[in-house]
Amino acid sequence: MSDTAAGPRSPGSGPDAVDSVLDHCARKTGAYAGAVYVLSPDGQVLQLAVLSGISRRIASPWARVPLPAASPVSDAVRQGVLVWIGSQQELARRYPQLALVLPHPFALVAAPISTGARTWGGLVLHWSSAHPPTLGTQERAVIADACRRLGPILRQAVDSGCVLAGPEPRILSPARNRAAGPAEAQAAADFAERLPSGCCALDPDGRITFLTTAAAELLGAGIPDLLGARPWEALAWLDNPVAEDRYRAAVLSRRPTSFTARRPPDQWLSFHLYPDASGISVRIVPTSSADAAVLPPHLLHPAPPADPGRATALYHLMHLAATLTEAVGVQDVVERVADQILPAFGAQALALMAAAEGRLRIIGYHGYSAALMDRFDAAPLTSDTPAVHVLTTGIPSFFGTFDDLRTAYPPAVLQDDMAAWAFLPLITSGRPVGSLVLAYDRPRAFPAEERSVLTSTAGLIAQALDRARLYDATQQLAHDLQAGLLPRTLPRVPGLDVAARYLPASYGMDVGGDFYDLIRLDGAAAAAAIGDVQGHNVQAATLMGQVRTAVHASAGAPPGEVLARTNRLLTDLDAGLFTSCLYADLDLARHSACLATAGHPPPILRHPDGHPEIVELPPGLLLGIDPAADYPTANVPLLPGAVLALYTDGLVEAPGTDIEEAITALADRLAHAGDQPMDALAGTLITRAQHTAPRSDDVALLLISPRRDV
Repeated sequence: MSDTAAGPRSPGSGPDAVDSVLDHCARKTGAYAGAVYVLSPDGQVLQLAVLSGISRRIASPWARVPLPAASPVSDAVRQGVLVWIGSQQELARRYPQLALVLPHPFALVAAPISTGARTWGGLVLHWSSAHPPTLGTQERAVIADACRRLGPILRQAVDSGCVLAGPEPRILSPARNRAAGPAEAQAAADFAERLPSGCCALDPDGRITFLTTAAAELLGAGIPDLLGARPWEALAWLDNPVAEDRYRAAVLSRRPTSFTARRPPDQWLSFHLYPDASGISVRIVPTSSADAAVLPPHLLHPAPPADPGRATALYHLMHLAATLTEAVGVQDVVERVADQILPAFGAQALALMAAAEGRLRIIGYHGYSAALMDRFDAAPLTSDTPAVHVLTTGIPSFFGTFDDLRTAYPPAVLQDDMAAWAFLPLITSGRPVGSLVLAYDRPRAFPAEERSVLTSTAGLIAQALDRARLYDATQQLAHDLQAGLLPRTLPRVPGLDVAARYLPASYGMDVGGDFYDLIRLDGAAAAAAIGDVQGHNVQAATLMGQVRTAVHASAGAPPGEVLARTNRLLTDLDAGLFTSCLYADLDLARHSACLATAGHPPPILRHPDGHPEIVELPPGLLLGIDPAADYPTANVPLLPGAVLALYTDGLVEAPGTDIEEAITALADRLAHAGDQPMDALAGTLITRAQHTAPRSDDVALLLISPRRDV
C-alpha cells in the first residue's frame, strides 16, 4: 500500500495526532495551509483547534465559526458534504461576505470529520490560485483518508475529556525546503549583503526575521529596531492599508506581489514580495518619484502611527460589517461583535448594553466575569456613570488611564483591573439604543483617527443591534402565537406511546401553518391529524387554527367524512390558501388504522419487525379547492410495537432534492433508529432538519406507537 493511501504511521491520539494527520494531508495534497475545526460540546460553534501555513492574525476572524453561518467549513459540517471552492469568482458567488474580506485568489476545500452518524468537526485546506479548477481524484482520496483518521481521534478526545481546541489555535511550524547550518547561514547573509538595493525576510506572521544593512538604510531605521517587528507597525510611513494588504495577498494567494510607498520626505521605494510556506522574501528597490503619480492620494503623505495598524482595524471591521449582515438575534450580534472588535482594536474586554424600562441592561459581554456584570447591570438612566452619560448625550468618552476616568467621575472605583476604556454610544437614526464599553489592560492614547473609527463602528453595531432586538421581539410574538395554536401537550391515550416535534422556518416571522393533533375518542380508539396550510404568515396561522377546530369538531366520523367536512368549511371561508391534511382513525382493539389524505405526504409505518413501509394512500384533493371533493380511505395494520410516522413536507423537502428519494431516506432513518423511546426517536428523525439552515418551510412530526405490553 502506498504512503498516500496509508497516511501517517501510528498517529496515536490527542493534539499531536491531529497535528500529524493535518501535516501529512497538507503535504500530500500540496496545500499551502490547513486547519482543523472541532465542534463545540453544544454543537453550535466550530472552534479552530490547529492551523498551519497562515498566521493566527489572518485567521482570527474565523477562530470561532457558528454552525448555522454561511461559510465553507460550517456548510461542510452541517450538511455532511465536501465543499470545494476553485476560484475567487466561485467564492464571490457562493460566499459573498467571505469574498468581500478576502479579495485574494486562492482555492480551498472544507470536509466534515465524522464517525458513523456523528460529526466531530471539519478539515480545511488552502491552495494557491494556480491549482486546477477542480479537485483531483488523488487529492480527494487523501482528504477522505485524513477525515477518516481524524474522526476517531476527535471522538476519543471528547470521550476522554481531552481539550483539542483551546483559547488560541495551535500553530504548526512551517515546512522548509532545507535547513542551513551556521556557516551556510552566514554565507547566505553575506550573499544578501552583496546584492544591490535591499532585502529582508518576513515570517508567516509578518514579522521581520532578517534584513540587510542596505534594507535598513533604505527604510531609515536600525536593524535592532526592525528585527521582530512588522514593517507597517515599526515604520509610521508604512502604516497604510496597502502595505499590510499586499502582505495578506502574498500569504493567501502564494503569488508574488508588489507595491510602492513614499518614505519622507521624498524617497520612493518599491517593495517586491515573494511568498512560500516559511514566509515572504522582500526586495526593496529605490524608484523614481514618477511612480507616485499612480498612487492613491491618501498614500502621498505619511500615515500617523496607530496601535494596531489601520489596515488591521479595517480588515476586521470589513469582516464585522460582512458578518453583521447575517446576524439575526441580539446574542448573535454580541458574539460577532466580540469576535471582531477585540482583535481589531487590541481590547481585552467589552460590554454591550441596551436601554430598557428606564435602565441600562447588560445584554452581552466578553472578557468580564459574570459577577462583575451583575454588579453593573440595570443601572438607572439617571445615574452618573460613563455608560449612561454616553447613552443620554450621544457623545463618546475615552479614558486613557484610570486617573482620567476618576477626574471625570470622582466616585469611580477600579473594579475590572483594566487600565483604559472607551465608552461609545449606540445610535441609529438619531435614536440611542445602548452603549458599548471597550476595556484595555494597558494605558492607551486613543489618537483621533482611532476615536473616529471606534465611533463609526459603534454606529454599525447600533444598526445591527436595533434590527436584532426587533427580530427577537418578532420571534417572541411568533413563538407565542404558534404556541397558542398548537397543542401544549398531547393527551394520554391508554395503550399508545406518542411524541411530536415542531420546527419553525429559519427565517421570516417563523409563524406558519403546520399543525398536528392527537384526539382521544374513547378507551380503545383515538384519532391523529397532521396538516400544512400554505404560507408563513399570520393568515396561515389563523387558518391553521380553524382547520384544527374543524377536525376536532368532526373527529369520530370516518376519516373521509372528517376531511370532506373540513374541506367544505375552508371553501366557504374562501381564504385563498390551500391546506394539505392527513387524518387517521386508530382502532387499538383491532390493531388497525384507517387513513385518508388531502394531498399530504404519505405516512411511514415501521412494522414490529423493524422494516419500514411508505403507506401509499388513495389520492385526495387539497382542502379548500373543490367543495365536492371526495376523500377515499385505506386501512393498515397497526400492531403493538409498530411506529406510525406522520410528518409535513418541511421534513423531506429541500432545494435540489427529489421528494420521493427524501421520503425513502426518512423511512430508512426510521428503520435504522432502533428501539428508542418515542421522544428520543422523534429527536433522531428531526436532527437533520435542525442542522439545515436556512429552512424555508416549517417542520411538524407526529409519532404513534401501540405498546407491546397492552
